[in-house]
Amino acid sequence: MNNINSTKKALSQEQSRELLSALKSRFEKNMNRHKGIEWAKVQAKLEANAEKLWSLDDMESTGGEPDVVAYDKQTDEYIFYDCSAESPKGRRSLCYDREAHESRKEFKPENSAVDVAAVMGIELLSEEQYRELQQLGNFDTKTSSWVKTPIDIRKLGGAIFCDRRYNTIFVYHNGAESYYAARGFRGSLKV
Repeated sequence: MNNINSTKKALSQEQSRELLSALKSRFEKNMNRHKGIEWAKVQAKLEANAEKLWSLDDMESTGGEPDVVAYDKQTDEYIFYDCSAESPKGRRSLCYDREAHESRKEFKPENSAVDVAAVMGIELLSEEQYRELQQLGNFDTKTSSWVKTPIDIRKLGGAIFCDRRYNTIFVYHNGAESYYAARGFRGSLKV
């Protein structure tokens, strides 16, 4: 995870240029994800916010392939989701949150999805956002992704994750301390 341990949340000019180029290319190849949104306006927002660009770089470097999926008129923000075909490779084999991580007595995963997302400056997708993402394509047909878990479920020790199988979006439960090589998490970021 490229910048996960970095305390400075800013990219060099060259890193920014490379990331903006990759984001623009993805934006142009996937116009169905953001109808009516102009890249020039997105780029201006990104260039004005170094910390958000840093977060997008982390999304990119961990395999998330972030792309614009919406514009929030109320807050004047563009919304990015991880749009990689499968759950981001650099964010798999994580339990759900810190409490779950600490509860494991042996074979602890490297980290938790909630903690990694916080360090990256992004949010885990909610179930609703995950379903919105699935309207834009077929995601997680071989993997699964942790999603924000309702407090009542989490209090009982569980967490939820989603995937797409048989052309259907499934929501499952698991102990929050579980982790699998094929389960990661997808994030969102508002810029």
